[in-house]
Amino acid sequence: MTETTTASRETLGFQTEVKQLLHLMIHSLYSNREIFLRELISNASDACDKLRFEALHNDALYENASDLNIRVSFDKEARTLTIADSGIGMNRDEVIANLGTIAKSGTREFFTKLSGDQQKDAHLIGQFGVGFYSAFIVADKVSVLTRRAGEKADQGVRWESDGGGEFSIEMVDRAARGTEITLHLREGQDDLLAGYKLREIIKKYSNHIVQPILMQKEEWKDGKYETLAEDETVNQASALWARSKNEITEEQYKEFYKHVGHDFDDPLAWTHARVEGKQEYTQLLYIPGCAPFDMYDRQARHGIKLYVRRVFIMDDAEQLMPQYMRFVRGVVDSADLPLNVSREILQESKDIEAIRKGCTGKVLGLLADLAENDKEKYTRFWSEFGQVLKEGVGEDFANKDKIAALLRFATTKADTNEETVSLKDYVSRMKDGQEKIYYVTADSFNAAKNSPHLEVFRKKGIEVLLLSARVDEWVVSNLPEFEGKQLVSVAKGGLDLGALEDAAEKQEQEKQADEFKGLTDKIKTSLADKVKEVRITHRLTDSPACLVADEHDMSGNLARLLKASGQKAPISQPILEINPTHPVVLRLKGEEQRFDDWAAVLFDQALLAEGGQLDDPAGFVKRVNQLMLEMGA
Repeated sequence: MTETTTASRETLGFQTEVKQLLHLMIHSLYSNREIFLRELISNASDACDKLRFEALHNDALYENASDLNIRVSFDKEARTLTIADSGIGMNRDEVIANLGTIAKSGTREFFTKLSGDQQKDAHLIGQFGVGFYSAFIVADKVSVLTRRAGEKADQGVRWESDGGGEFSIEMVDRAARGTEITLHLREGQDDLLAGYKLREIIKKYSNHIVQPILMQKEEWKDGKYETLAEDETVNQASALWARSKNEITEEQYKEFYKHVGHDFDDPLAWTHARVEGKQEYTQLLYIPGCAPFDMYDRQARHGIKLYVRRVFIMDDAEQLMPQYMRFVRGVVDSADLPLNVSREILQESKDIEAIRKGCTGKVLGLLADLAENDKEKYTRFWSEFGQVLKEGVGEDFANKDKIAALLRFATTKADTNEETVSLKDYVSRMKDGQEKIYYVTADSFNAAKNSPHLEVFRKKGIEVLLLSARVDEWVVSNLPEFEGKQLVSVAKGGLDLGALEDAAEKQEQEKQADEFKGLTDKIKTSLADKVKEVRITHRLTDSPACLVADEHDMSGNLARLLKASGQKAPISQPILEINPTHPVVLRLKGEEQRFDDWAAVLFDQALLAEGGQLDDPAGFVKRVNQLMLEMGA
């Protein structure tokens, strides 16, 4: 291949994050070294897919050579290994953007998670889509020669780096489109200069790649391999998802996931089906083993590749999967969509609606099967993706009941946040006479578990759901009942335990309300507009007071969440409930001189107990100190 320098060589510095990544690749991931070939071949496959897609609108990009393939070769004397593709290629700006920087949101967060743990870091690197840099695991110098399809021959680009802090770039003549990556192997990597070894790695990791992976044929002669003139295809070179399920091994499914999901780890589970009828399509959908680092970024693209009749159309077709399933990876291949389909057309397509509905149902069915038949796997799924799945309760009305059945929550019977139960299990162990599902929301598991609102429930042995995730407020606002049982907050409205309270308890409550009416009125006057109402409580057994939201008002926890995120919350005053048997309340009943201070302290304590913030912390401390001094006098 002839190359002529047409512009001066330029040396540029890597982005800081790339320097960190290169250091990790070179020094920490040696035991995973074979991944470099898988990643480079996977990138080459993507480049071929992108050319095929762009050529749908501009056939000239093929440059009279429509064959798409990947070629792997080696040179023992030069100690180089080369991976070349006939795909889309790159221009100068794309080379700098793709090989000199990591231009992706969440970069800084990504690097804070790198720990030096090889397994964990390899997993993160794969999810971050920076597999190119894995070349430096085995190479002390990498050269890239590329030209974007459709550009002139003198618009070729050469990129080189030794994995230090800099790379060089220059314009060269290059007749062929596509990209050629040459690895100058480190000492000790001689086994990669053997055709049988490279074939072994390719068949192990890249057999599913759609494009043919070509190598020169070899034959065993006189005790050694001799290279022949003709090429052979090393991989199976067919769309894995288009094959029958009984032809695909578990290992092949796993390796295809690593390609399509840009992941280093095995998937947790998958579903593969051919759908026939009004719409005809094939779906191969995976649940990853671990959550991607940017899972909570709702703007992050989904992981579904769209093909039409095995022709790649687009990456991350977000219309194929609802937002709350953005963790799903895989392929959908439609027989009905036009080859020139665009994102705009997808948004309005009835066929896409049907495919989305079918894919959503398949994933929910897969999760239901795991929940029923493989509880260990489902527990792993829930720990990784449960908080995202919860979003579906409010987003997917048609599947609300199915999603609700998949939800898991900690309860007052749990010691940790990881011990969770389904709503079905909760209902199955409700006490005789219990008609409602009770829950409490807070900003942490410990805050929820120690909420004063739970005191009467503990006394009566009633289980309560402990909701401490931010999304939980969204869940309960969109899930008023489950299997006919109403979901009720223990911190909202009047407490009605129904048949769980006997007639004597109710009679005693009415008596106390009358007896303490003078005190509740006096506290209400003292606190003025801080509270909507003051009343006797039957929720508390140990605490002197608690704050309760009115039946139709926003909960205090949700109001705090909105405020913390910069949103406005409706202004509403809480209800202060006081415990008529608590010594502090009994003391307050006869207090005259410092009544206002006692009432203010009672309110502030109740606010702190539920995780609220005081408007005047210094004033609170001053009052408490003064009251303590007077009590000790």
